[in-house]
Amino acid sequence: MVKVIMHGCNGKMGQVITRLAAADPEMEIVAGVDMRAQALNDYPVFGDIGECGVEADVVIDFSNAAAVDRLLDWCGEKQMPVVLCTTGLSEEQLSKVEETAKKTALLKSANMSLGVNLLMKLLQDAAKVLAPEGFDMEIVERHHNQKVDAPSGTAIALADSLKEALEEDYAYVYDRSGQRKKRDSHEIGISAVRGGTIVGEHEVIFAGEDEVIEFKHTAYSKALFAKGAVAAAKFLAGKGPGRYDMSDVIQL
Repeated sequence: MVKVIMHGCNGKMGQVITRLAAADPEMEIVAGVDMRAQALNDYPVFGDIGECGVEADVVIDFSNAAAVDRLLDWCGEKQMPVVLCTTGLSEEQLSKVEETAKKTALLKSANMSLGVNLLMKLLQDAAKVLAPEGFDMEIVERHHNQKVDAPSGTAIALADSLKEALEEDYAYVYDRSGQRKKRDSHEIGISAVRGGTIVGEHEVIFAGEDEVIEFKHTAYSKALFAKGAVAAAKFLAGKGPGRYDMSDVIQL
């Protein structure tokens, strides 16, 4: 039985994971942490991670960037494995993630779904063939109107996958409105759409001369991200210090 602390337990994703864990015989959420510490759950909820003295095997985090520094300090001090799902982290926070991974097991992925992580691999294969042939690469991501960070962490991860696969350097371009010039061949355009209740859509476009190839992933429910986080927590429990991602979980 894997014992979990749910960090951000009263948020939408925290509640989805709470319901999944309740039906999972291999996992139990033993405590939650949320600044809104009202009792929505069958486990104790603390307003701050430092107040939590409940024994556990791993933390699952779906909170916000403002809460991540405190969480990383605590997990590093306690040598507590953590599945870090919060996006929109600053460069300073990303550096802190790497430092914390030297003290405890830390799994961070911009997107927890199997499909997106498989897409990253497929994109690398496509980029190696198409980019040298002059295909332009553009990413369009769409999310609900409550999402505060843009572009999404998944869009950046997809762009990073493309860039990693290519020998030449590519720059990211987020907004073309401030300049009047033709597109550079060594750039990856990233556009964000916010509206309605779109759970998450990511489209990667390879646009060449007289032909276009598109890869698209659509999320219809937040449950797919929660399922990935649960699988990641089971994988990470008991692991030694180090930096892990979803490719380790699904063994791509």
